[in-house]
Amino acid sequence: MIPKVFKEVIDLGDGREISIETGKLAKQAHGSVVVQSGKCMLLCTVVSNYKQSPVDFLPLTVDYREKFAAAGRYPGGFFKREARPSDGEVLTMRLVDRVLRPLFPKDYHAETQVMIQLMSHDDDVMPDAMAGLAASAAIQLSDFPFECPISEARVGRINGEFVINPTRSQLLESDLDMMIGASADSVMMVEGEMDEISEEEMAEAIKFAHEAIKKQCEAQVRLAEAVGKKETREYEPEPSDEDLAKKIHDMAYDKVYAIAKAGSAKHERSNAFSEIKEEIKATFSEEEQEELGDLISKYYYKAEKAAIRDLTLNEGLRLDGRKTDEIRPIWCEVDYLPSTHGSSIFTRGETQALATVTLGTSREANQIDMPSFEGEERFYLHYNFPPFSTGEARPIRGTSRREVGHGNLAQRALKGMVPEDCPYTVRVVSEVLESNGSSSMATVCSGTMALMDAGVQLKKPVSGIAMGLISDAESGNYAVLSDILGDEDHLGDMDFKVTGTADGITACQMDIKVKGLSYEILVNALKQAREGRLHILEKLTDTIAEPNAEVKDHAPTMVTRRIPNEFIGALIGPGGKVIQELQKETDTTIVINEDPVTEEGIVEVLGVGRKGIDAVMAKIDSLLFKPEVGSVYEVKVIKMLDFGAVVEYTEAPGNEVLLHVSELAWERTENVSDVVNMGDVFDVKYFGIDSRTRKEKVSRKAILPKPEGFKERPPRDNNRNGRDNNRGRDNRNRDNRGRDNRRDDRKPREEKKED
Repeated sequence: MIPKVFKEVIDLGDGREISIETGKLAKQAHGSVVVQSGKCMLLCTVVSNYKQSPVDFLPLTVDYREKFAAAGRYPGGFFKREARPSDGEVLTMRLVDRVLRPLFPKDYHAETQVMIQLMSHDDDVMPDAMAGLAASAAIQLSDFPFECPISEARVGRINGEFVINPTRSQLLESDLDMMIGASADSVMMVEGEMDEISEEEMAEAIKFAHEAIKKQCEAQVRLAEAVGKKETREYEPEPSDEDLAKKIHDMAYDKVYAIAKAGSAKHERSNAFSEIKEEIKATFSEEEQEELGDLISKYYYKAEKAAIRDLTLNEGLRLDGRKTDEIRPIWCEVDYLPSTHGSSIFTRGETQALATVTLGTSREANQIDMPSFEGEERFYLHYNFPPFSTGEARPIRGTSRREVGHGNLAQRALKGMVPEDCPYTVRVVSEVLESNGSSSMATVCSGTMALMDAGVQLKKPVSGIAMGLISDAESGNYAVLSDILGDEDHLGDMDFKVTGTADGITACQMDIKVKGLSYEILVNALKQAREGRLHILEKLTDTIAEPNAEVKDHAPTMVTRRIPNEFIGALIGPGGKVIQELQKETDTTIVINEDPVTEEGIVEVLGVGRKGIDAVMAKIDSLLFKPEVGSVYEVKVIKMLDFGAVVEYTEAPGNEVLLHVSELAWERTENVSDVVNMGDVFDVKYFGIDSRTRKEKVSRKAILPKPEGFKERPPRDNNRNGRDNNRGRDNRNRDNRGRDNRRDDRKPREEKKED
């Protein structure tokens, strides 16, 4: 039986469309859709258990995978099947998760799984831009308790014009690459990179994307209505007790407010809050604590959050005593680690990041092998967040999604400032040593200084800041917080991180937790972020004003040289013999790539100190050396032969030519050693290719004065021994039996044969 298929089409306005289809695939899932644009197809399925999990949070898993078969390719590696997700897939999972999670009820704790799979790939469609749409559309077809449809869209700007969901080739021409997640009413998530744009330009890009998202949300509503909207499932809500909530609020609020107003350090403040909580719990009997323990904790934290928010809105004060726009004390240091190619420490309040830089050849580039994209990164950044940075002890089980996401944000912030002609592959690693508020922005700052310390010629230094927002919808009052603490991150209405130079924004990551945030507040927050960014930038440049002119003595120097394609083989040698011996002799690393456009060889030479690099350059010069006819060159004898000497050009060692015995001197030379010996250095004149021998000809005698009374030997007589001209060298004493002088008796035979 052919299933009934329902479909909605979204017009992107430029001839492209996105379709949402359901009813054909994965019908046992609680909701499933196929989202298609061009030949790109995503299958999204959603399932949520009907039984609540015994946890106090939503166990939501968003999984995004790209199947290699979708692009007609095999997975790389030894085992030919997809394995752990790539960083690119993890980043897409995070983008979708951040928009979906806030729209589930806070007391909904059923295990929920959203699975998005790339089933068919199109080179002109970037699938991650449709992942949020697919996830929300599938949820709309389920019975999950979910507030409203959402979607995500990528926005670029080419020649001043905004473009929705640009292709990868279009992005190369774009000065921004932003992903926006929103419902029809509110923007909820922003992430992207920019080419030093202004705060107003960023807001305009968000507005443009939001208009496209509204149409995508409307299409989901139409699809759900066509299929038949399911009744929202019932689930067991968390227990509540309003009287208990008021009692705990009255007991905790004033005490929390007083401690928050005192302005204290993280651990001191945490201990004080814990004491208040224990005092409140002590007012209840053991039986009450056992029965109401979870509610007591829940209502205490609710009262704590209210008191801290009110302190900021009412008095403009914060947990550590700062004003809303005040930045914590900063100290920085560069060249801290003696053996790294570059290093720095950035400490802001109770957040500290130690960054290192390593320089390498193109061989060390980060290879990206995804069905939707193949390429490499010559600049990449890795971020590590060990548990001791927050005073915790827990097992480390690989790189977390959070570490991947924070590292990617810092990488996007910095990569635009690495010059295009930087010869190195550059790896930055950030080790977070302390954390109390935005270690990712500390990573940007420490990364900037470490790059400058390593001698990477950054176009401009970059700084970053994490901002927060506390707002009251009823009064319209709000406070923008600069350089937020970890606690302020949790209790605020917006967490946004902005990086940039003195001239504009280079990257951002924003999560908005309140509905209907006005663009006016957003722009004001971004402007306050700019002031904080510039303050931090000044601290960085006070520590290191500009990139070091040279790499460190122990760091490798990179020299790049282009050579004609026909010389690549000579430099590599048979089986790689020449290049391997050259690397060993000079203690360098040599990498040869081919320019796909010009087909020239691009030779990268990496070595510590100039001696080995200069030796490699000399070898390349010798390969490329082309003497000019009529010019005089200095040569050195490297081999003695009976009929001459093999000499090499001193300005091109390894470039050899035969100096024939007849060209050694004007006088007749019986023995080569009578004129020259091994190691002798003298000048010769270059005559080009000898027409008789078809080999290069050089002469020593041509630049020597003729001896007095010297007589040239007469030219050889082709009429040897008085022979007839018709019996010259070409006939070599043979009878005239060439093809043109056939015997007369052949013709009659041929005539006979014809008879």
